Amino acid sequence: MFRSITIILYLCIGLWAAPCFSYEVDKDVLKKWADYFSPSAAEHAEKMKELAWFAEAAKEFRGKSIKSVAEEIKTHYWERDVLSQAFMEITGIEVDHKITGEGEVVRHILDQMMTGRLLFDAYVNDADMIGTHLRLDKVVNLSEYSKNDGLRYTNPNLRIDDFLNPEFGQDYDGNQLQLPDQQFANLYWFRYDWFTRADLMAEFKAKYGYELGVPINWAAYEDIAEFFTGKTIDGTKVYGHLDYGLRSPSLGWRFTDAWLSIAGVGDVGLPNGHPVDEWGIRVEQRVPVGSSVSRGGALNGPAAVYALTKYIYWLKQFAPPEAINWRWVDAGPKAAEGNIAQRVFQYITWLSDERFHRQGSKLVDEFGKPKWRVAPTPHGKYWDPGMKVGYQDAGSWTIPKNVKGKRRHMAWLWAQFCVSRTVSLKKFLVGGTPVRKSTVNADYLTKHKDNWGGLIDFYRSDERQRWTDTGVNVPHYPALSSTWWPNIAKALKGELTPQQAMDEMAQAQDKIMANIRVKHYSPQIAPERPEQYWLSKPGAPKAERPEQVPRTIAYEQLLKNWQKSKQ
Repeated sequence: MFRSITIILYLCIGLWAAPCFSYEVDKDVLKKWADYFSPSAAEHAEKMKELAWFAEAAKEFRGKSIKSVAEEIKTHYWERDVLSQAFMEITGIEVDHKITGEGEVVRHILDQMMTGRLLFDAYVNDADMIGTHLRLDKVVNLSEYSKNDGLRYTNPNLRIDDFLNPEFGQDYDGNQLQLPDQQFANLYWFRYDWFTRADLMAEFKAKYGYELGVPINWAAYEDIAEFFTGKTIDGTKVYGHLDYGLRSPSLGWRFTDAWLSIAGVGDVGLPNGHPVDEWGIRVEQRVPVGSSVSRGGALNGPAAVYALTKYIYWLKQFAPPEAINWRWVDAGPKAAEGNIAQRVFQYITWLSDERFHRQGSKLVDEFGKPKWRVAPTPHGKYWDPGMKVGYQDAGSWTIPKNVKGKRRHMAWLWAQFCVSRTVSLKKFLVGGTPVRKSTVNADYLTKHKDNWGGLIDFYRSDERQRWTDTGVNVPHYPALSSTWWPNIAKALKGELTPQQAMDEMAQAQDKIMANIRVKHYSPQIAPERPEQYWLSKPGAPKAERPEQVPRTIAYEQLLKNWQKSKQ
């Protein structure tokens, strides 16, 4: 008797423990979209099964609608234009997926959390805000929700362990507050064809005394930038560096997106350094205590001043003159114009621009393969082994707590659909922003990985673990980040010295934190001590260091190192 009941329950629940529904699924619609989402990491039968689950789980919501919002990158336009249509046909739920600037996304979610107004049902909000979310306690704890009220609407094939970095959206205790929707790292980008030209290699070796190759540190990067800037190669005037400098919020991202950790500002430890992270904030027992050197922080220490000084010098000396008037969205695809030798800070999402891949482009050879490559970001002189060395943006599905009942269930279904195994590989091919291990390890990408200039090799290696998001220590991302870009802009214009700019930022950040009152782990600003007290101690803040000896590595050796580090 027990066995027969078990069989009946198994047939009712199904292989994935899905609810027992009687709704008749339109198999033609499922097949249409299963065929469309190809290539995929899932087999056709798996895709049909997963899409059928969404149709069944959403049967009570057919004819209803929700609103979501995301920033203006290619991945999210595709979600708006393609995935929302697929989701509507499969589930009957209409989604208005708005695309706007990242700053607007942050303003909207903050407004909704603080006022209780229902603006959107779901946000693709950067996991950089995880420290804010865990302290304010105003977003849905997805771990708890998916085990309780949301169990019926949680895709049994979601497979959190298949995500590349689910920890980016987790609080200190491992609860999932945000679910990664897209990720893109900041990597070093360079013209492999130029770096391997015998005449240029010989000229570089004669001038600098070492081999032209992938720079390991900033000293080598600067030499390479100097070497290429002003050259004419194949009729094109070349610049040795690419960057942006327009006074705007994205100028702050240029730094908060781990530029200081790349310089070596924080402490050893992943994902964000402990006790001092890459925002220069000292955290003790989960509580921020200060960012000024006098309080044990590092935001105005020698490493941070060095980071700002190098940024300004490189932008003015080695980048196109007009770069000072660009934002991140302007600079992102500029290397595709064919006049840039290298970029220390390339968001890989922009590599999805067709000019980086299109036959006939200046960046594609006669065989249709890219002339460029990506590699690990070179680090500054304050960087120590064991530190993070780069940043990953993780735009993540986030549901405010005031989204309740049916609206919450529908928002959760939509979020899961956008990151499902069925669609994730196709989504990567469109936007270049992977979130799943099964995507980057897919057979299709193994066959075509040469089209991605080393990006697939990077994501398949353990090396990627050193590229992390902002992390849990930043107590209020919107408030603190607002202090960065105005002061960086003043330093860029010469209105402040780099030291003065970092002093202003550190003092402003400490003042803001001193006034923050949140539900969990409110900052407790420490009393000031003489700066030398902290600079004489091991770790961050770090005392002045001598310049680096330039070091490079051959790209082929780098690939071998990545292959050895595969998980």
